[in-house]
Amino acid sequence: MEFFYEMLSSQSGIMLIIIIILALGFDYINGFHDAANSIATIVTTRVLTPFQAVLWAAVFNFAAYFISLYIIGEFKIGNTIAKSVGENFITLEVIFAGLVAAIIWNLITWRLGIPSSSSHTLIGGFIGAALAYAGGFAPGGEDVIAYSKVIPIFLFIFGAPLLGMILAYFITVAILWICRTKNPHKCEIWFKRLQLVSSALFSLGHGGNDAQKVMGIIGAAVIFFHINVDQDPAYLVSGVDTFQVFVEHWWWVPLASFIFIALGTLSGGWKIVKTMGSKITKVTPLEGVAAETAGAFALYVSEYFGIPVSTTHTITGSIIGVGITKRVSAVRWGVTINLLWAWILTIPVSAVLAMIVYYIITLVLH
Repeated sequence: MEFFYEMLSSQSGIMLIIIIILALGFDYINGFHDAANSIATIVTTRVLTPFQAVLWAAVFNFAAYFISLYIIGEFKIGNTIAKSVGENFITLEVIFAGLVAAIIWNLITWRLGIPSSSSHTLIGGFIGAALAYAGGFAPGGEDVIAYSKVIPIFLFIFGAPLLGMILAYFITVAILWICRTKNPHKCEIWFKRLQLVSSALFSLGHGGNDAQKVMGIIGAAVIFFHINVDQDPAYLVSGVDTFQVFVEHWWWVPLASFIFIALGTLSGGWKIVKTMGSKITKVTPLEGVAAETAGAFALYVSEYFGIPVSTTHTITGSIIGVGITKRVSAVRWGVTINLLWAWILTIPVSAVLAMIVYYIITLVLH
């Protein structure tokens, strides 16, 4: 508690507190923005009511904390986010501007019912603000963007939905072959029950992936503060993993990140549920199981490799894969193309917004 009183006595400390509050606010918005990813199919197939569905998803969003902490043993995605920008171009103002831009774009896309990527919004904002701080380029040829971290993220804008689509296609084909001689009515009853399992699996993946992105942003801010402001010796040891030091000393941040994304999921995002659950293609309980299982597997793979991906992109690709098993025309490609444009534009638009916000706050503060 004494440390927080000390923070309140300096401008940098107050800025850090504001960033933490904003980041957790973004985490909450991320929850209700992306709630549709986990619950769209079980709502549209009437397995659960909307309230039951968001409650179910929220529980497993939070449960992902224990999987990341005790089973995986580390927060790889958070580490990737924290290091997506060169450390010499991270300041509290940069992180603040990136967060504000990400929140603005997330709210705009939520209002319009567009299932865009919260993770790419956050990354775009972070990169845009850092570029504004560097004046568009880094002196001495130093990279503002940590390309080894960011390039895989860019590739997975297309890789995640493609992986989800392929997996969902083959899972659906396999299920249809296994059930070809079974009673259709009994199969539907079973798949409605299995949707609870597949939705839970996807919600675990969503929580494990998206909550860590906020952790990463808070981690970058805390690490900057401890290195450049109070010069905490724990962060200044040569070769130390500063993000791991942050997780150990600020243990409540990972816990709060998972709590806030779960609370956001409880708030729902009904416009996006409609887009995900029926506008792309009509989804049956069997197809819902296939789509969610494929999406969950793709998220687990990405978390294993520490690559932040979009849960929105992943489940959208999975739903498309399910639709293709019926016929190519079963997918409403007009809607899908509009979604693709939103995905492509998210990072550059967020980056430009962050640049504008950064220039405004620097004018105000200086």
